[in-house]
Amino acid sequence: MEFFRIKKDIPFMRHALVFNIISAVTFALAVFFLVTRGLHLSVEFTGGTVMEVAYSQPAQIDKVRASVAKLGYQDVLVQNFGSSRDVMIRLPLKQGVTSAEQSDKVMAELKAASPDVTLRRVEFVGPQVGQELVTNGLKALAFVIGGIILYLAIRFEWKYAVSAIIANLHDVIIILGFFAFFQWEFSLAVLAAVLAVLGYSVNESVVIFDRIRETFRRYRKLTTTQVIDHAITSTISRTIITHGSTQLMVLSMLVFGGETLHYFAVALTIGILFGIYSSVFVAAAIAMWLGIKREDLIKNPVRKDNDPTDENAGAVV
Repeated sequence: MEFFRIKKDIPFMRHALVFNIISAVTFALAVFFLVTRGLHLSVEFTGGTVMEVAYSQPAQIDKVRASVAKLGYQDVLVQNFGSSRDVMIRLPLKQGVTSAEQSDKVMAELKAASPDVTLRRVEFVGPQVGQELVTNGLKALAFVIGGIILYLAIRFEWKYAVSAIIANLHDVIIILGFFAFFQWEFSLAVLAAVLAVLGYSVNESVVIFDRIRETFRRYRKLTTTQVIDHAITSTISRTIITHGSTQLMVLSMLVFGGETLHYFAVALTIGILFGIYSSVFVAAAIAMWLGIKREDLIKNPVRKDNDPTDENAGAVV
């Protein structure tokens, strides 16, 4: 399906060096902010108090969040679970305050705003649990990256695997750099978004690499640069349809999803935008600089001089 078709190839690779310099600078800044500022980890990673409360009527999440904010807690996760009457509150650790004291103060504030609230459960999440989540999250990220490298190396060739994984890591580090710079809360939902972006970005790279292979087969006289330009140009309509519809869905979560889905949608938005950019100007350009050629993807059959099935075998001219 295509909305339009561009008849003349756009010379993307002519500007590859400029765009990759911009990418390198952006990547370096992201790493700098990660090292100097670090990530603002959520309660799942740092530990804290988890409260479950229930209301007799559907809870007004904004009012609950405002009541908790009066106690001096910032970036507190407040969300419905199970039903519209049940609310989960995640409080960060506070110096010199026990979990029981935290829950008592929060319940007093909630009752002052709405007497029909009751406490269901209070649970303390220790830093050790948070450390396990960090470790498991990093393992998941490593397994995803390793699987992508193996898949691309088998399906295409090692040059494509290297270029695609560099582009994917470029997207991930830039997402983390945004969260470090603005000190947005990094939660398990955001980690899930980062892993989703990895798969999303590699899918875009695979589409372009498939079209490069197809172009190598169809147009034998084109140079590598011309092949890449043609492959990217011929997939633009598909890219607009796919990424446009996906971004509309993510924007709906960003606008209407509330605080619970806010940073999840932000991470996906950044990942989708940079995923398109990296697949064209990072993955394809690096593959070109690594010296991809027609023979890397299309192996010519080897003919044996004494093959009995060859009618010209052994002929002397």
